[in-house]
Amino acid sequence: MSVAAVIPALNEQQWIGASIDAARASGIDEVIVADGGSYDETVVIAEAHGARVITGEAMRARQLNRGAEAATSDALVFVHADTLLPLGAARAIGEALRSHGFGGFRLKFAEADPRLRVAETMINLRTAITKSPWGDQAQFISRKRFLRNGGFREIPIMEDYELAVRMKRSGSTVIVPLHVLTSGRRFLEKGVWKTAAINWRIIASYRLGAAPEELAKLYRE
Repeated sequence: MSVAAVIPALNEQQWIGASIDAARASGIDEVIVADGGSYDETVVIAEAHGARVITGEAMRARQLNRGAEAATSDALVFVHADTLLPLGAARAIGEALRSHGFGGFRLKFAEADPRLRVAETMINLRTAITKSPWGDQAQFISRKRFLRNGGFREIPIMEDYELAVRMKRSGSTVIVPLHVLTSGRRFLEKGVWKTAAINWRIIASYRLGAAPEELAKLYRE
């Protein structure tokens, strides 16, 4: 089974090269960077590292959908620009999708900060219980199923959560026993507990019907 990595990006020159290289090293067949109008060196670096770059509006859900539509592989894995896929990821995705409709990876933060060890433990425990991996856990799905089900809902936030919940309701999901390595920069900048509290407040508000536009403002604040 061929696998395409779709990486949404906006001014990610610090991370994008390593993300592409890790995807290639993991066995990925096709790397697509869906750029949202970067004005730094993101596009230049992405092309230098062998990725196919497509450009368009800077909304992550739309960037991901554009990348998925442009892909030609059997399966898709959605990778944040500051996230590294583990070795063997492509094979693990192929094996998982033979018996499951949707999945993701466990998570490990790149920075050596003890506060992040607590955060990643909480995230992995939550994922083990819910079987609903979020966007920073490299969600994967067959391309046909993704397109047949309408792709990501084009909203300014929560598109990854919405997809995970929708896919869980429509079939079996799986968390493969490999870890993606991702940056904990937001947790460190805003504080681990404050960030976790904001995340869960946003989720609760979304489930209660809050407008994604208002939740996006809360996330940015």
